[in-house]
Amino acid sequence: MNDVFQKTLSKKLSFTGIGLHSGKKSTLNLLPAKEDSGIIFKRVDLEKNNLIKANFLNVTSAKLCTTLENKNGAKVSTVEHLLAAFYISGVDNAIVEIDNEEVPIMDGSAKDFLSILNQNKLLKQSKKRRYLKIKNKIELIDGKRKISIEPSETSLEVNFQLNYVNKIIGKQQNTIDFQNDELENVSSSRTFCLYEDIEKIKKSGLAKGGSLENAIVVSENKVLNKGGLRNEKEFVNHKILDLAGDFVLSGYRILGKVICHQGGHELTNLFLRKIFSSNSSFQIIEENDFAVSKKFHHKVTDKIAVNA
Repeated sequence: MNDVFQKTLSKKLSFTGIGLHSGKKSTLNLLPAKEDSGIIFKRVDLEKNNLIKANFLNVTSAKLCTTLENKNGAKVSTVEHLLAAFYISGVDNAIVEIDNEEVPIMDGSAKDFLSILNQNKLLKQSKKRRYLKIKNKIELIDGKRKISIEPSETSLEVNFQLNYVNKIIGKQQNTIDFQNDELENVSSSRTFCLYEDIEKIKKSGLAKGGSLENAIVVSENKVLNKGGLRNEKEFVNHKILDLAGDFVLSGYRILGKVICHQGGHELTNLFLRKIFSSNSSFQIIEENDFAVSKKFHHKVTDKIAVNA
């Protein structure tokens, strides 16, 4: 259910782990923040100009992860899983202190972040939560990659489609309604890669901290991780998790039906830039602006079978 008021943390929460790409150990302290501040990263290893706003306009790289950078060159990368955890748990405002350049990858999903967030009470704030409601269909096509969004009265619904030659991953598809569906499979789904791509990725200076403890590795017709997959659609579910985290960079909770084919961090960021390029395609509303339509919608559709 959509909440009326913004929420922040009630106390400091801490995490320590290894960066997937840097291979460096880092510590996060998640702290309460004021209303309307959103998510702000603070590089405590830097003496000044160390605040980085979680905003799509601050994305300077989307190569295998989302990297944010302020105008003074301070960076923080691999922010998407933490942002998704904030979104799923209901956190609107927080300061994230970090003593390095990369958010720790933990187990490769949002599971560890959510486990701690969900065990701690959130603080309801005085200002109302704002939503970005899509008014007209918006579409972005980039070669074989494409993403679109259409109006939805009360939720963010994501239909994501993968198309890999690898037989294990294959043509995997799933649809998730973030307001109404159980999200455990999405939040616990890990990042993944093909075994044959590992050397190429490492030669480009990435995945220095990658291991079977924090990523799914697929070799031809088998998953190399002990225990296999956590759920049968773990690959596409992780892509949905990434998209949810990247959507937090809009600064709002988005209401719309998304269809994404072969997408990723770069396509999502380009898409957010396109959405905000035209004010006629969306409106910013608060919870009571759609509470009535939500009630009416449920009343008239309770006997209609919807095939999502």
